[in-house]
Amino acid sequence: MSEVFGIFDATLVGSIPRFATPLLLAALGGLLCERAGVFNVGLEGLMLTGAFAAVAGSHFSGSPLAGVATAAVAAATMALVMAAFAIRWKGHVIVVGIAINLLASGLTVFLLRVLLDAKGAFRHPDLRGLGALHLPLVDRLPFLGPLISGHSWIVYLSLLLAFSTWGFLFRHAHGLRLRGVGEHPEAATALGVPVGRYQTLALVASGALCGLAGAQLSLGNVTLFVEGMSAGRGWIAVVAVLLGRAHPFGVLAACLVFGAGDAIGFRLQGLRIPSQFTGMLPYLVTLAVLVVLAARRRRR
Repeated sequence: MSEVFGIFDATLVGSIPRFATPLLLAALGGLLCERAGVFNVGLEGLMLTGAFAAVAGSHFSGSPLAGVATAAVAAATMALVMAAFAIRWKGHVIVVGIAINLLASGLTVFLLRVLLDAKGAFRHPDLRGLGALHLPLVDRLPFLGPLISGHSWIVYLSLLLAFSTWGFLFRHAHGLRLRGVGEHPEAATALGVPVGRYQTLALVASGALCGLAGAQLSLGNVTLFVEGMSAGRGWIAVVAVLLGRAHPFGVLAACLVFGAGDAIGFRLQGLRIPSQFTGMLPYLVTLAVLVVLAARRRRR
């Protein structure tokens, strides 16, 4: 028992932002879609697309920055395909989102063999990942130092994007129109707001954010690509949007909770606890949150 409690140290605290960042970026993308009236369940596939594109882009260019850019563009392109089917051609958004997840799962496996000549996973000694940024003086602070310093720049960007999303949605004219599109599309149309255009842009932005999330997974947390490495994180991001009521700060808090569960599960692997249990810990947290959400709705 003392070994279990021993994992709650500065190292655990410092790993939470790394695990929470992919969830936060994908959830911010889902939040924008939710505000635009599009329930995006394709976050999983978009994140997986970004993870593969980041590794492929970094491998062929030799630059992790180029890999991140490739991830954002590739996932945004996939989201544009989703927008074409769901918005332009009026397909059912849930069905289209699930199709995107299946397409990304098969396409990344296919491209892994064709482009990178690998099966199951791709790791290369010349593959460059995202370096850690160490903040002067902050490193020496107990607990707070590992929490704030020593992460990739995407971690800090995700926090900035959370605050920027709040400012956009609640302080900017286009953000207010986006909310109007999601809440009252008929009224927005009557006022001359192009509903389809706003929803398409929300989906494309969601794809770019999921691409960044995938890049953090494959180049920030590790430096490799594994088939299906998103491992359900896109679905957890969907739950984070629901739990946070599609509010940037609520989503940020939810992702920190889920990130902590993921970090604890990772640390428990070193205590001779079966990997099957430690691997399902983040999803147990997700199920518990869903139960709480259902109970809260019933009380209302």
